[in-house]
Amino acid sequence: MLQRTSCVDTINIKIASFSSTVQLGDSCIINGLSRAIAVQREADVFYGNEGNLSSYRVFSEPIPFLPINEPFSYSRQNPNPLIKVSKIDIIGISSSSLLHVGNSRHVSMEARVKHIRQLLPIQRKEEEVVEEQGQR
Repeated sequence: MLQRTSCVDTINIKIASFSSTVQLGDSCIINGLSRAIAVQREADVFYGNEGNLSSYRVFSEPIPFLPINEPFSYSRQNPNPLIKVSKIDIIGISSSSLLHVGNSRHVSMEARVKHIRQLLPIQRKEEEVVEEQGQR
């Protein structure tokens, strides 16, 4: 594990929700996962069979992680192995988000959301229907 010390005087978080994590201290592995279906409707109609994630391909498709094939070199100097922050002020973290103060070895985060909009059919005026029929 990295040999750095993280020091935060004050952390103020209003909301942490939906699979979010507040991690204080070192961690070896962090896995965050959030899946959601967001349905927006003009009419309040509920069918009762909604919410089956396996019905939507977006939740089962593999995420393409492309390999990084670029060579790089770096030099690191840590004369003072202390990261010091006076204040962290957060309004909200949500949907598989993470606030982490400390060292991490492996972090994997994933959030998948399927947005569905169900709109009512457009009511056409009688004049438009008559004009269309006259053009045929």
